[in-house]
Amino acid sequence: NAHISAYPNLDWQSISQDFIEGLGVNYAMYTAQIETHDYMAEYFHSMNRFNTILIDYCRDVWGYISLGYFKQKTIAGEVGSSTMPHKVNPIDFENGEGNLGIANALNTHLADKLAISRWQRDLSDSTVLRNLGVSCAHCLVAYASIAKGISKLETNEARLLEDLDSSWEVLAEPIQTVMRRYGIENPYEKLKALTRGNTIDAQVLAEFVKDLDMPAEAKQALADLTPMTYIGDAEKLAQDIEKLI
Repeated sequence: NAHISAYPNLDWQSISQDFIEGLGVNYAMYTAQIETHDYMAEYFHSMNRFNTILIDYCRDVWGYISLGYFKQKTIAGEVGSSTMPHKVNPIDFENGEGNLGIANALNTHLADKLAISRWQRDLSDSTVLRNLGVSCAHCLVAYASIAKGISKLETNEARLLEDLDSSWEVLAEPIQTVMRRYGIENPYEKLKALTRGNTIDAQVLAEFVKDLDMPAEAKQALADLTPMTYIGDAEKLAQDIEKLI
């Protein structure tokens, strides 16, 4: 308003836009008394969604390590416990999870706070903005820690095969589905009676499949299934994921 009062014939909107963009800053045509922080709120919410996915990943890997599905490479000089020298703890994933939690807490406050300003002029956003770097720093520490943890992982194939070989009951799913294809009545109920609360192995399932009223080739396909080979299109989907990146 003051500029127009002094030089009413100048195109102040164009002058302002050229000046702002000349500094390498995005020009906002419409603002309140202050520059809107809405884009910051969107950024912090997006960061939180990404971080939450990683928190879930950290917890899953932590669990898989506890189950023995993954082993961790030992690092010389690294201490896993103050009293149990044999321990190799998943400290990198725990560190990542903890830092991401702090970052998300800060991001949530930043997003909630910066979108609000009393009468578009209070300065409480100034002290909050000074902590923007703190949130980003916790994220960077977490990302580096998770990457380090991934680099130390080794698949424990023997442990995975052990669990698979003791879980033949999972094949109740494909068997009952094929039974439906060939019109066999009550497939779910029959598999439930066979498997629920019972110890199931390859022999038990083989005997069950042998007595089914379906073509020989269908029986053979079911007989050839094992918990390890019952993966559907998982291998192809894993290989094709690069097409989505």
